[in-house]
This record gives sequence, C-alpha cells and structure tokens, in this order.
Amino acid sequence: MFLLKRDYSNRNMIIKGLCTSILFSSFIYLSFFGIENKIINSLFGLAAIYLILIIPKKSLFYTGFFIGVFWCWWLCLSFQYYDLYYLIPLVILGVGLIYGIIFYCFSLFGNSIYTRAFIFFAFTFLEPFGFNWLKPELLFVDSYLGITKLDFALILLAMILLNKYKYIFWIPLVISFYLLPTSTISKPLLKINMPQLNVNQFIKWEKKYRNELISKNLDLINKAIQNKYDLIILPETSFPTILNNNEELLEILKNKSKNIDIVTGSLYKKDGLYHNSTYHFSQQKVEVAHKVVLVPFGEAVPLPEKIRNFINDIFYNGAKDYEKAKEPTNFNIKGISFRNAICYEATTDEIFENIGETKYMIATSNNAWFTPSTQPVLQRLLMKYYAKKYDVVIYSSANGSKNTIIQP
Repeated sequence: MFLLKRDYSNRNMIIKGLCTSILFSSFIYLSFFGIENKIINSLFGLAAIYLILIIPKKSLFYTGFFIGVFWCWWLCLSFQYYDLYYLIPLVILGVGLIYGIIFYCFSLFGNSIYTRAFIFFAFTFLEPFGFNWLKPELLFVDSYLGITKLDFALILLAMILLNKYKYIFWIPLVISFYLLPTSTISKPLLKINMPQLNVNQFIKWEKKYRNELISKNLDLINKAIQNKYDLIILPETSFPTILNNNEELLEILKNKSKNIDIVTGSLYKKDGLYHNSTYHFSQQKVEVAHKVVLVPFGEAVPLPEKIRNFINDIFYNGAKDYEKAKEPTNFNIKGISFRNAICYEATTDEIFENIGETKYMIATSNNAWFTPSTQPVLQRLLMKYYAKKYDVVIYSSANGSKNTIIQP
C-alpha cells in the first residue's frame, strides 16, 4: 500500500511538471501552427509562471526537463549531418537534464514563493554554455504584457499577489500593459528582394553541386536586376565556397553590383583561419563582415582548450572553431545603415551593441540544419523579442525556412 501511494505521488509530480511545461512552451507550438493570439499567450504564460512558483519542489525538476526538451529538442537534428545519429537521444536527454537541474534549483534556498520568484528572476540572466534561447520573457512576446526585465519582475510580483492577496494581483499586470512601448520605425524606402532558398543541407557542401548552387544564386541576382530591385539579400553561406579565395566569382558579383546591392553569406579564409561571413557588394566594391557571436558547440566549443580540442577531434574530425570578429559591422546601403547579423547572433544582445541610430538589421540564416522543426519559429520569436527591445526592423533571410520582415 505504501509503495502504491508513493508511485501515485511520483506520477502526480511528473504530471504537474509536464502540464506546467506545456503551458510554458505553448506559444512556440501555437505559432508553429500559425496561431498567435495575445489573449491565449497572456493567459497561458501567466498560468505557467504561477505554477512554477507554487508546484511541489520535485515537480520543478520535471518542469525544467520537459521545457528543455520542448524548447530545444531540434538541436539534435544537426548531428545527422556528421553521421552522429547515436548522439541524438543523448543530446535530447542531456538538454532536459540540464534544465531540469536548473529549475529544481529554484527551490534550493527554501520553498518560499518569494525565494523561488527571486531565483526565477535571476535565471533570466543565465545563459548555460553561452546558449540564450530559453528565455522566460519570450513567453510574452506576442501578448498584452511587456518583455523587459522590469515587466517580468512585475509579472512575478503579480503571481505572488495572486497567491497571497488575490484582489490586487492585477495591478502589476496593468502597469506592464501600460509600459508597452510604441514604435515609429517604418521600412526603409528601398525595393528589397529576399528570394526563398531551400537547399538541402546534405547537398549544400557537396562539390558536385557547388557550380549548380552558384549558378542558381547568380540567376536570382539577375532576376532581381531585371525587376529593378535596389538590394538582394541571400542567406547565410548561400555561396558554398570560400568566397574571398574565388577571384572569378568575386569579379562576377562586383560587376553585377553596378546595378544592384548584393548581400550574401559565404565563408572567408585568411592565414589558415575561417570566418562565417557576410559579403556586401556595391558599385563594384566589396565589404566583408565576420560573425561576432558563434553558435555554442556548432561553431565554437565554449569549454577549456584541452576539452575543446578533444571534442573537435572526436566529433568534428579535428576541425577548428571558427574565428570571430571583435565588433559588429554596419553596411551602408543606398545611404541607409543596416546592422549585419548572421543566424544565432541576431538573437543575442551582443550584436546590438553600439547600434546607435541604425534602425535596420539584415539577419541571414541557414536553418536547413534544423528543419523541419520548431527551430525557425523559436528563432523568429526571439528576433521579434530583440526587434522590440532595441526598436529595430529585421530583414530575416533564411535557407530552409520562411523569410520574414520583423517589425518592433
């Protein structure tokens, strides 16, 4: 009888954690199916935050575990391109365990709703291994509440009041609603072409497809010139080559830039070091912007050198980490300043540093690593978060997922 009772208790803890994680992750999957309702997102988000503050301590582990899986399961998809299929379940399990432990720590210093709320708020500043995509404020990016740290503190306060003083819990929520900023940024007066690319990752770097892919890109540029566009944006690594070492292709693109500005992704190599870069061609000149923020465990292993070298030797055939630039780059396109961002860095604060009066960003991505999955949806929601935070219009050009223009 005692064992049956304990089994029931454990099952109950798991169910509470699972339900909380579903509420916490619902906005991602609703958006995946084209549902972005502010009322639903507001209510589900608040319910998730409230439950995290009051559910039993053991349930917090299961909450974090399932949240880690629901938000980040797609990370494992890239391992198929390295023939590391056996790592896929281990990666999913590992991510779940990491976030399960983190959420369990919300009650590490006592089970008071106040201490739990304080540690939960502190978690919003945490980026495990440099990965910042599990961001609690993101729950409210398409809601009637704000997405700043102050807004999240007000939401936590409202949930504490709901638990202790039910009649006044709505006051912090009303404050957050009235703190919502309004943006006056409009699109630039440029005719911009972002053709949709869907190049399969299995063939992208195969030598036998290289010329075909390059020819298709050049055809897209020619078509944009014919249609009198001012600018064409092609995604990250659209040209599957080390472009600065390909003099013939560089000259072709420079000549085409007499009639249109071209922004495209490719690799860059100098002194034996590789960069993931964006090339801007304009009036027969080229400017190169290197990536500033590298993808943790994708482009750089954020661990001590000996461990990093071991991981690169075992899993990446001895490949070295990419090099990164010291600061972001702005492109001047027809007299308008655009901040350059490549994939992951478009969802980090670092790329917005010293952005000043620049109110436009070109974000290029290669999402073929992770599709089909919820990764492009989560990326878009994160870019919407940063567009609101910094009052910037983002032109997102991606391979393998839908291009979009994101306004604050």
